[in-house]
Amino acid sequence: MDFHPQPQGGAPKPWAFPAPERSQLPNGLTLLTSHRPGQQVVAVEINLVAPLDAEPEGLDGVATIMARALSEGTDTHDAEEFAAELERCGATLDAHADHPGVRVSLEVPASRLTRALGLLAAALRAPAFPESEVERLVRNRLDEIPHELANPARRAAMALSKELFPATARMSRPRQGTEETVARIDAAAVRAFYDAHVRPATATAVIVGDFTGVDLDAALADTLGAWSGSTAEPLKASPIVADDTGRVVIVDRPGAVQTQLLIGRIGADRHDRVWPAQVLGAYCLGGTLTSRLDRVLREEKGYTYGVRAFGQVLRSTAPTSPEGSTGAALLAISGSVDTGSTVPALEDLWKVLRTLAAEGLTDEERDVAVQNLVGVAPLKYETAAAVAGTLADQVEQQLPDDFQAQLYARLAETGTVEATAAAVNAFPVDRLVTVLVGDAAQIAEPVKALGIGEVTVVSG
Repeated sequence: MDFHPQPQGGAPKPWAFPAPERSQLPNGLTLLTSHRPGQQVVAVEINLVAPLDAEPEGLDGVATIMARALSEGTDTHDAEEFAAELERCGATLDAHADHPGVRVSLEVPASRLTRALGLLAAALRAPAFPESEVERLVRNRLDEIPHELANPARRAAMALSKELFPATARMSRPRQGTEETVARIDAAAVRAFYDAHVRPATATAVIVGDFTGVDLDAALADTLGAWSGSTAEPLKASPIVADDTGRVVIVDRPGAVQTQLLIGRIGADRHDRVWPAQVLGAYCLGGTLTSRLDRVLREEKGYTYGVRAFGQVLRSTAPTSPEGSTGAALLAISGSVDTGSTVPALEDLWKVLRTLAAEGLTDEERDVAVQNLVGVAPLKYETAAAVAGTLADQVEQQLPDDFQAQLYARLAETGTVEATAAAVNAFPVDRLVTVLVGDAAQIAEPVKALGIGEVTVVSG
């Protein structure tokens, strides 16, 4: 019997994160475009400089309601007609608000890009903000809040933000508002926030996909190019102040069979030179199933289905003064364990951190992390939406257009010693705020005996 020869793998093709082309429309709208042959679903991301810090006092959540209301009708279509037009294009339109601003996302087949851009432009240029639709969105948001409070992971995140930041800081409060603040929002408040912050001169559009056969310049001129608005002074970001004094907050859930863990502090953002080493060190510590925390807490001890360590950018702004950037990232370890394993899991977690500080990472851990972070990058960015999202993140965080490409190069160059130092500095054992959502009657006293910080119990 004759067998065909075994196929041999070819030489890997060089890959780099796509470099966008930067330009500007006459109305001041900044454009980043990236032609990606074969990507027949085009992704569009619009960054609006409407940060949560700019929400009026007592109206936390108005940015979220405004973002959701952008697709609820325009000067030419009511909400149902607008939705029907999007459906005819085969397009999806979404928007959300976060600390840096509002992000509007569109995905559409390339053949219907011009038509969909017209709808997107109408939503940005002339949203109707009908009172009935805003009232409905407010009711929907009020219905969501109890479910979020009941979710242990979401409740832990809220408690950690409240602990880390002063009460006067917007970052200390829920991003989408509380029942009290959301209930105050009406169509007039939404319109006022829109008028104050949404304009082409401070916005950026990222467009990624296959533009073959599409006259993109003409499509943009007739749609987003027709959006007009006044210029405005850029909003000045306030410094981020945080208290990472080691302490424990237990959010009491009587009878809970599990404890949600969230351990964190504030650290360097993407403008800091330590960022690549911090990413690599955190990945070695708890980035995947084979990372150190999982090996101990999951594989050896069986306390949990998984524990993760990560850095999440809250705000990343370019340094404009000798003091440097006003940005910061949340550095955190999260997971859940059964109630009876809460104390031994915490004890072993702290032991992992102390061992890391004493002995460092191994070269093998570093090499595996680099391969996982850098080696799979081409797969991560197979879709236009993934590329557009990352480019929009760079815009939002005031990073250069080649940041992501440079990041992969710097990750590959980062050594074991550098990654160890970054991980140890990111998670110092005496400067971590620990939030536990669980049964305080069972865990409070044993947690106090661990000596990882003063313990406070709050209602769930």
